[in-house]
Amino acid sequence: MPQSVLFEWEGREYEHDPKSADWYWALGIVSVAGIIASLLFASYLIALLILVAAGAIVLHSVKKPPVHTFRVTERGLVISEEFHPFDRMTSFSVLEDIEGELPPLLSIKTENWLSPHLTIPLDGVDADEVYLHFLRNVDESMHHPTFTDVVATWLGF
Repeated sequence: MPQSVLFEWEGREYEHDPKSADWYWALGIVSVAGIIASLLFASYLIALLILVAAGAIVLHSVKKPPVHTFRVTERGLVISEEFHPFDRMTSFSVLEDIEGELPPLLSIKTENWLSPHLTIPLDGVDADEVYLHFLRNVDESMHHPTFTDVVATWLGF
């Protein structure tokens, strides 16, 4: 049975921030130092892990995030074609930028172990209306940045 769409907007998961040459040099220097230290201690697997991680970080830094279509329906949230029902969400929160320069973010914690935390920009939609709809269907709680969020921000993502 098709669901009626209550809210629909498009947005990116995160804003792409082009990295400077200094950022890549710093990543390279830290990675090479870690690889050399690992090799000196005969930790070959750690050296390989650092090399692969540095490569993954470089690939992620040059990739621009895709534009997703977000739809709020009576039964849940659709991100592109992936459906997240309200009954699988444990809590939500709307995070707002103190300076007002960034759009509000919808933070959702789910029971899905592959994507336990969703962060969705509320740009191009009435954030208050989305908040009220979620409040009727999901428990609201205070959400703090996860360790992954802190590391991503520190790395400039």
